[in-house]
Amino acid sequence: LFTMNKGDNVIFWKFMATNDLMLELQKDSIKLDEDSERKVVTMLLKLLEDKNGEVQNLAVKCLAPLVSKVKEPQVETMVDTLCSNMVSDKEQLRDISSMGLKTVIAELPLSSSGGLNLTASVCKKITSQLIGAMGKQEDVSVQLEALDILSDMLGSGALVGFHSSLLSSLLPQLTSPRMAVRKRSILALGHLVPCCSPALFSQLTEHLLTELAKGPPTSVTRTYIQCLATISRQGGHRVGEHLEKLIPMVVKFTGVEDDELREYCFQAFEAFIRRCPKEMSPHVATVTKLCLKFMTFDPNYNYDDDEEEEEDSMDIEDGLDEESDDEYSDDDDMSWKVRRSSIKCLEALIGTRRDLLLSFYSSVCPALLARFKEREENVRADVFAAFSTLLRQTRVGSTGGRHVPLIVKALHRQLKEKSIKSRQGCFCLLTELSHTLPGALEPHIPALIPGIVFSLTDKSTSSNMRIDALSFFHVLLLSHPPQAFQPHMQVLLPPVVACVEDSFYKITSEALLVTQQLVRVMRPQGQTATAGGFDPKPFVFSVTLKRLKATDIDQEVKERAISCMGHMVCHLGDHLGAELQGVLAIFLERLKNEITRLTTVRTITLIAASPIKIDLSSILSETLSVLGSFLRKNQRALKLGTLACLTALVTHHAAAIKPAALEPVLSELPALVDEADMHFVSAQVSVTLLTCMAKACPSSLAKISSSVLPGVFRLVHSPLLQGGALAAILDFMQALVLSKTSNLGYSQLLKSLTEPFHSSPSSVDGGGVHRQSIHSVARCVAALSSACPKETPGTVAGLIQEVCCVKSPGSPESARVLALLCLGEVGRSGSLGGSKEVQGVILEAFTSTSEEVKTAASCALGSMAVGSLNDFLPFLLKEISSQPRRQYLLLHSLKEVISACPASSLSPHVESIWALLFQNCECQEEGTRNLVAECLGKLTLVNPAQLLPRLKQQLKAGSPLARSTVVTAIKFTIVDQPAPIDSLLKDCIGDFLKTLQDNDINVRRVALVMFNSAAHNKPSLIRGLLGTVLPHLYKETQIRKDLIREVEMGPFKHTVDDGLDVRKAAFECMYTLLDSCLEGLDVLQFLDHVEEGLKDHYDIRMLTFLMLARLVSLCPAAVLQRLDRLVEPLKATCTTKVKAGSVKQEFEKQEELRRSAMRAVAALLAVPEVERSPSMADFANQIRTNADMASIYQSVQGGEGGLGPAESMDMS
Repeated sequence: LFTMNKGDNVIFWKFMATNDLMLELQKDSIKLDEDSERKVVTMLLKLLEDKNGEVQNLAVKCLAPLVSKVKEPQVETMVDTLCSNMVSDKEQLRDISSMGLKTVIAELPLSSSGGLNLTASVCKKITSQLIGAMGKQEDVSVQLEALDILSDMLGSGALVGFHSSLLSSLLPQLTSPRMAVRKRSILALGHLVPCCSPALFSQLTEHLLTELAKGPPTSVTRTYIQCLATISRQGGHRVGEHLEKLIPMVVKFTGVEDDELREYCFQAFEAFIRRCPKEMSPHVATVTKLCLKFMTFDPNYNYDDDEEEEEDSMDIEDGLDEESDDEYSDDDDMSWKVRRSSIKCLEALIGTRRDLLLSFYSSVCPALLARFKEREENVRADVFAAFSTLLRQTRVGSTGGRHVPLIVKALHRQLKEKSIKSRQGCFCLLTELSHTLPGALEPHIPALIPGIVFSLTDKSTSSNMRIDALSFFHVLLLSHPPQAFQPHMQVLLPPVVACVEDSFYKITSEALLVTQQLVRVMRPQGQTATAGGFDPKPFVFSVTLKRLKATDIDQEVKERAISCMGHMVCHLGDHLGAELQGVLAIFLERLKNEITRLTTVRTITLIAASPIKIDLSSILSETLSVLGSFLRKNQRALKLGTLACLTALVTHHAAAIKPAALEPVLSELPALVDEADMHFVSAQVSVTLLTCMAKACPSSLAKISSSVLPGVFRLVHSPLLQGGALAAILDFMQALVLSKTSNLGYSQLLKSLTEPFHSSPSSVDGGGVHRQSIHSVARCVAALSSACPKETPGTVAGLIQEVCCVKSPGSPESARVLALLCLGEVGRSGSLGGSKEVQGVILEAFTSTSEEVKTAASCALGSMAVGSLNDFLPFLLKEISSQPRRQYLLLHSLKEVISACPASSLSPHVESIWALLFQNCECQEEGTRNLVAECLGKLTLVNPAQLLPRLKQQLKAGSPLARSTVVTAIKFTIVDQPAPIDSLLKDCIGDFLKTLQDNDINVRRVALVMFNSAAHNKPSLIRGLLGTVLPHLYKETQIRKDLIREVEMGPFKHTVDDGLDVRKAAFECMYTLLDSCLEGLDVLQFLDHVEEGLKDHYDIRMLTFLMLARLVSLCPAAVLQRLDRLVEPLKATCTTKVKAGSVKQEFEKQEELRRSAMRAVAALLAVPEVERSPSMADFANQIRTNADMASIYQSVQGGEGGLGPAESMDMS
């Protein structure tokens, strides 16, 4: 490079040498001494002035790797030369230098500790040069390049020290005579705003306000308003404090007769609404009014003409009128921009202010409906989008139903428009409507069908249009009853079938989904004839069969063809005649193919259970053999699907199954029943299959009972067994003992179940059976006893014997516990009667020294009382009154009775129970009080109309203890399913929540717990009360000095905070409200209290970190507004070290706190705009550079599945 100046092939050699240099520089291994650095830099800068463009381009590419290889003085030289070349007279040199400068800037090190000084001095050079270049009014291209480069640098956060000088040089550019310069200046200011100081932001806003107040020319006003919109979008919440002055100004300019200015005004409003929803509240009415006025602003067009003329003018191509050169042309009409921006502004309002939804339905909804006739296609698409947003904001099934006829009327004609964009908008809107109001379109289906058919058959329709039409049709079919479509099948089937034959796989796939639903419509399950009395087979069958047979098609089409044909066989199998066997043979083939086997398994399950009773004998034995092999596969979905399929086959086609055909399945089952699956899903489905076998083909089951049963017993004895798996095992036990095939009769099964508990006590506690499983075993014993009533008396006698043989030394405690629970479960079915002997046995057990035996006796007594209420309940109530020392145990029994008995049988006893409970509601023991409250709450559900007012009465009477019991009782009346008490509760829950102002701290705590339960299980009860309840809730989150006391423990003083539990309950309520009542919260006020919680006690900080992570995902804009205040407590937690010499628990607590805080930080850093905040960027940098914090951050991010489990709190 140094020697080449003359000669023929100079350009070629220069090019090759520069290329080699670039490759060398890209290697990490290259190291340059100072002299080489200087030479290389000088040479490259010289090459930038080369006459050959190729060489120049290569030289620019060399700059990037070179920046990181050379020292600071050389970088400064590069920057200096590039900047001075940028203002050179030669255009080519200017362009190549600005490219070079951008390259260098992109490579400057921003975050590494050593690089910061380098960047600062280099940036200073660049900035001063660029500010100089910007001032060159005579050369626009130089100005534009300079502004471009500044935007890049501001965007990367490099110019923190130069903000004020940049601001003062950018502001004059807003009045530049050149439009392009003004636009680039606005962009640069947009990049400056997020990272500048609040003072500078105010300076910028004040400048814009002052200039606008002078009433500048319209073109300058446009620029200023555009600038306002940009800085609002970029600076977000910061604009909030200036809105009071800004809004009247912008409102004033909407009155100026200039379409573009009005457009920018509405864009500014939209930015304000999206970024500062709270501060905009006072101005919402004004802005809505303006939007509604200008969304119809179309001064050059009359909508009242007759329809033909309207149709013509809708045709965009006819908009240009060739002859009228001098007259007004449609191209000059900018009013559509005003309409579009005002509609987008409305959409922002609807999207951010869910609390105003009802008023929007009365004001905005009719206005939007009236604009469906909009002539400009782009604006019409925005009208549809805004209306879709309105529907999306509406809770499913609530308001808006009365508008459906108007919507359909307005869209009905649009669906036949030539404009594809309009039709797509219509389908999106109708899809939203079907989701929001399922079934609401039923009366209008005849009006919608022509539009759907038109979009599917029109020759000019694009593929996307067809897919949209099909997917809307699919949603429509799913959300409306079959009879709505049955009269129209003749019209609907041909276009859909034509789409199944389409060459584009996405259309075929979507059409097969629709066909599948149409088959269901033709003949819903249980109907004998097809609707409309026509034979659908010629329409649908051959087309679907063609897709089913094809092997060279898209995977999705294959799967949907299998599924669609499966539905056809299931609903219309008796119409297929001879073709049916051919279809089943194809299914068998697809079952053997790894790619399609799962879909086929599900399809065969569907066919097997079809009420038409399809004859599967031709493929049955081979299918069973293939399904058997699937049970060995380590693929959960396939295994579960296969078990469900086998269950369906055994249940519905047992007669056709030969015992030999089941062999491959039987051999696999024992391994599945004993599967180490935490949730027992496979085991549950396997046991259900065994139950079906016990009923349908007992002889097959007999072969494997010896290998399957040990696994079943292991499941029964597992401490984790519950719910569906337990219910499946109970069914199986009953089926097994009734099938009489097993060599294990009643007594052997009973012995196998209970034997492990009779072994020596040490083995029970050690490697034997877990105590938790005693309840499962008791239920199995009761199930066996109810299946064989003749055996019950003998069993009961044996159990009583077992409980009483307390003296025999060989009998372990677990055997007595089991016997008691078995008595209870057997008694639950009412087969014990009012046996005095049993009552005596229970009372005897209450005197035991073992807590477990006493608890089991209390459970057993409750269960027996459920079985024979009149015999046991009076006895139970008498004992509660007369035995204060056993009260807690007896109340447990009573709770079981109230929870499990139907209201009708409890009614006669309500008064006596109610009186007894109120005698005990002021008990000093909190555990007993809670039990009394639970009994009271559940008893109130028996007759809410009568008992709820009586509970309310008790609030006025009574001591603080009685009040806390009553409030806790209300918590137990709130259940998560709809209940008759809901409407009554809604009317009076406000009175119970007044206890949040009670003088007694414990009453306030239980009131918060009750409020939390309501917010979690039935938010509708408290949504309307948030305005009055939240101030009291927030008050409880504050630390109260008067509740903190010092306790002396020997030589040490220990601080006790009596208010901690109440604060914790309050913060738990706040967390719940985030999920259930977000729209009723003022998030910024909410954040003030979260911020206080971040500095509170360990437990509360853990909670507030979770809340912060949740808030980031729910309303990032509000969190960004408070970011600078939230960073400090997070930083403090992450950087705190435990004092040396502290106990191990202290270290663990602090570590857990740091991890939890880091999860919140990780959630914050996932929001793109967060690092624009200087304090957050600084903290993020600190995390990256501190090895300890970086490792916590990494483990929180990756090792533990990011923010998954941490974000959710156990609310049970």
